[in-house]
Amino acid sequence: MTSRTLADFLGTWDVTRSIRQDDGGEGQFKGTAEWRLEDTGALYSETGHVWLGGQGPFLAERRYRWAPDLSVFFDDGRLFHQIPPQGGTVAHWCPPDQYDGVYDFAEWPVWRVKWRVDGPRKAYVSSTLYTRAGT
Repeated sequence: MTSRTLADFLGTWDVTRSIRQDDGGEGQFKGTAEWRLEDTGALYSETGHVWLGGQGPFLAERRYRWAPDLSVFFDDGRLFHQIPPQGGTVAHWCPPDQYDGVYDFAEWPVWRVKWRVDGPRKAYVSSTLYTRAGT
């Protein structure tokens, strides 16, 4: 399997995400994500609309900073996780919630990320599909 580098992600991607709460609630996100070079890494900016529990759409945005080694950081500089270049599992402890993820690059340039979040504040599965914009 091919290893991914930061350069592989640069540009604009269409994003579709499903969210399934453990209590039976469902939601979805549709939008775009852009990776653009910044300093020694890249800025990830995601913008779109989210529908949760039959309500919405609501504008949703988030940003992360990616390092050349595929480490992902929150805006405040804290490490979120490091992506395995060939895909695979990642984890992040955000007290009191545990985030366990899987990156799947098997169908590149279509790729997926699935997060399972467990804790007293959050309990859901988020499945995200990325495709190159305009394809």
